[in-house]
Amino acid sequence: MNRIDRISAILIQLQSRRVVKASDIAERFNISLRTVYRDVKTLEEAGIPLMGEAGVGYSIMDGYRLPPVMFTREEATAFLTAEKFVEKLTDTTTMKHHQSAMFKVRAILKTAEKDALENLDGSIEVLKSHSQKRAGNNTDHIQTILDSIVQKRLLRMDYFAGHSQEFTQRDVEPVGIFFLDSFWHLIAYCRLRNDYRDFRVDRIRKIITTDINYNGSKHPTLKAYIAQTAQEKQLETVVIRVDKEISHHLDYQKYYSGFVSEKAIGNKIEMTFLTSSIEGFARWFMMFGDCAEIIQPRALVDKVKTITAAIAQKNI
Repeated sequence: MNRIDRISAILIQLQSRRVVKASDIAERFNISLRTVYRDVKTLEEAGIPLMGEAGVGYSIMDGYRLPPVMFTREEATAFLTAEKFVEKLTDTTTMKHHQSAMFKVRAILKTAEKDALENLDGSIEVLKSHSQKRAGNNTDHIQTILDSIVQKRLLRMDYFAGHSQEFTQRDVEPVGIFFLDSFWHLIAYCRLRNDYRDFRVDRIRKIITTDINYNGSKHPTLKAYIAQTAQEKQLETVVIRVDKEISHHLDYQKYYSGFVSEKAIGNKIEMTFLTSSIEGFARWFMMFGDCAEIIQPRALVDKVKTITAAIAQKNI
């Protein structure tokens, strides 16, 4: 990416959040903090009303807005791909909101990009797994949960517990939601159990947002909760780097191997996982191991070598 494109992208990033840290910009574009400071100064000299505070980050003065944004063909294609996932992997309300947003995105595309999306529309498909098809009939709860998190309002829900096979009414303070093993999960503080619980969204039969506010600051972030849970369950953190050209082949499989996050580093994608079985992960890794490298842990490297040696011994 040349400097002009990078500075334009930084401006859009600054408008996407109230405050953006210099370190976040540096990580996104793989540049030094000194380069970030120089690019931000360029924006200021161009008349962008930026405010910066040491140790906090940069923000743009309220009221300043960019003119309508034009998307590249690649960006528009990414939106189309995301639309396919939203359609099959979220609830009806979220899907409708995303479709409405996509109409706005398509409206500002150039004719060539619109034609490209029309041609691609039938070439991308997301299929539900058998487990999703067997899920509960009513899973239209995601937007209600997200609205509750924003407003810090208590949720009241009728929940079917899988372990006890019984219905209970729960008043919960939501922390966040995540998608794992073909299901959406709600992490929330349950006032009935006086502890944090993991609720499968497809098992929620009825949910309403109450008028009762709760103090969200007393709860951990979703990321912190998952990390703490992983530590308690003795899950192993695995970090690998995969060649970009094959990373898209792992998009579906990675979620079954404890995928947590990923970021681009040069021509590679660094992926972080949490796994309870190093051997199981090693056997999955070997399917694409010629196009990847293990960053951590050493135990995974040793396990891959052991399995490889056993295969070689049996096939001499």
